Amino acid sequence: MATSSTSRRKLLNFKHSLAASEARLAWWLILPTVLIVFGLVLFPAFFSIWISFHDVGLKNLNDVFHAPWVGLDNYRLVFNDFAFKFESLQNWGAAVTTVVYSVLSTIFVLLIGLLAALLLNRKFIGRGIARGIFLFPYIAPVVSVAFVWRWLLDPRPSGVLNHILISLGLLENARAFLATRGLAIWLVILFQAWRYFPFAMLMLLARLQAIDEALYEAASVDGASIWQKFLFITLPELRYVMGAIFLLRLLWTFNKFDDIWLLTGGGYGTNVLPVLTFQFSFGSFDFGKGSATAMIQLVALILFLAIYASTVMRQSGE
Repeated sequence: MATSSTSRRKLLNFKHSLAASEARLAWWLILPTVLIVFGLVLFPAFFSIWISFHDVGLKNLNDVFHAPWVGLDNYRLVFNDFAFKFESLQNWGAAVTTVVYSVLSTIFVLLIGLLAALLLNRKFIGRGIARGIFLFPYIAPVVSVAFVWRWLLDPRPSGVLNHILISLGLLENARAFLATRGLAIWLVILFQAWRYFPFAMLMLLARLQAIDEALYEAASVDGASIWQKFLFITLPELRYVMGAIFLLRLLWTFNKFDDIWLLTGGGYGTNVLPVLTFQFSFGSFDFGKGSATAMIQLVALILFLAIYASTVMRQSGE
């Protein structure tokens, strides 16, 4: 009896020591990832919050942790800045421009992606090649496609679009499309929709191919038209995927910096919050004001996520 009790105790001790060794090994394995996430994500995020409440500039960049506390002054400066706030229909300000740019770009991405997915869901000769061509805007480097667009929209008479329009008699003189207030914002929205519609297309195409064909066959027997099949079968089957695409693309577009910066530099009515953050931080070298702008952007995204999550939960409950 004593021998068997001792054996069980030894076995339990061995299992505990083995479990402890496995736990230590697990911590050692995830430690590099934890350090990377902390160094590249968490620390910069909390440090940006800290900077937004301090007066940080070139004058004290070498001793940033002793920068003077200014409280909400940086936020007041941002809200009162003419580049941020809405002043008139001619000058929307970065806040309104960001919302308009993000929402319209995301809607166009969804619509064009849906049309492309519906087209590629049908069988036709060269469908595989067409899918590859449609993916080009998404996989091509943003710098290269942005400069191609700038070449097409070149303000000189030799610019591609200007040359075509002048040759057709639609324009008398060359026009600087990307330097025309009102037109420039629509061009960057169009660029955003063209560049990212393949993302929506891929996700929607995958869901389209998973819809049971029996649903369409039953609808055909009942005499449903193509439009009725689309409204009452296809769209309901796609709504959750479309909701996920809308959320992801809106978040990514809201934080987009490179597209607008490469096309217009944020000028001519296309200034958005990410570009304004860059201008405050590295144009004016007012890092406190730049961090405050970034925090305002973060709060706006959190509010949108809360509204979206509550809407989804309410619809799920119904």
